[in-house]
Amino acid sequence: MADRDNKVMVGALMLLAGGIIGAGVALLYAPQSGQKTRKDISRYAKKARRKGEEALEAVEDFTEQVTDMAEAMGDRAAEILDRGKDMAYGAKKNLLKALEDGEARLTKERTRLAKMIG
Repeated sequence: MADRDNKVMVGALMLLAGGIIGAGVALLYAPQSGQKTRKDISRYAKKARRKGEEALEAVEDFTEQVTDMAEAMGDRAAEILDRGKDMAYGAKKNLLKALEDGEARLTKERTRLAKMIG
């Protein structure tokens, strides 16, 4: 168990030492001063922020358009449903009228046949 802990500790120390050495080498070979690097980072951060805000505005606009479209579709669907109900009511009314007319004809024909037969 102690051997395993030692290996973990040695690995962590080697990783830390490698990071420190790498940072030192990077500073020695850096092509520009720290002040210029900070300015570049600041400019990049401002540019990224501006692009992020533009993207957020685009998402908000898109969301608003989708919401408006969904509301319009809901209104249109309600109109179509109402129209369908009216049409179904009219068709039902016409069908009942046709059935009543057919029933009246049948009654009339039955009466006429009954008189003929006797």
